[in-house]
Amino acid sequence: MTIEPAAGPEPRRSPGPDPALAPDSGPRPTVTGAGDARVVAGKAKPRGRFPHLRRAGDFVYVSGTSSRRPDNTFAGADVDAMGTASLDIRAQTRAVIENLGALLAEVDAGLSDLVSVTGYLVNMNDFGGYNEVWAEFFDETGPTRTTVAVHQLPHPLLLVEMQAVAHVPRRREGGS
Repeated sequence: MTIEPAAGPEPRRSPGPDPALAPDSGPRPTVTGAGDARVVAGKAKPRGRFPHLRRAGDFVYVSGTSSRRPDNTFAGADVDAMGTASLDIRAQTRAVIENLGALLAEVDAGLSDLVSVTGYLVNMNDFGGYNEVWAEFFDETGPTRTTVAVHQLPHPLLLVEMQAVAHVPRRREGGS
């Protein structure tokens, strides 16, 4: 007796590795897509090849933002002559939110346009101070928020980072 396979769609097969991404294939292509992306002059330069902001339709996505200043120092982080660090979650949280606002200003938006924020804390024991400062800027009518604990952030002096989404309708052509 022979058993014939059931009729139906062909099983999916992996197309294999993308030759453009092979380690020995030379420079990788730059991927671009729809939407306006920008690195904002005068702000701390991203620590990688990504923009501060990217518009997609009526939404503006803000990359992870910290308390880092344009000179690569950090608000809320002091290191004394002995190398002992003093880190302040309130000062860092305030600086992060202010940095989000400054980045949004580049697209004629502000904190009131935020619809969602994700916060990353290195230590959940800092949640109280983080929450206190959040309440200086937002109330229950503000953006939705998710806060998660992470093992670490891109620099050992960082306690908090946030990424955000804002709703910023494009201006209608002709001023209407």
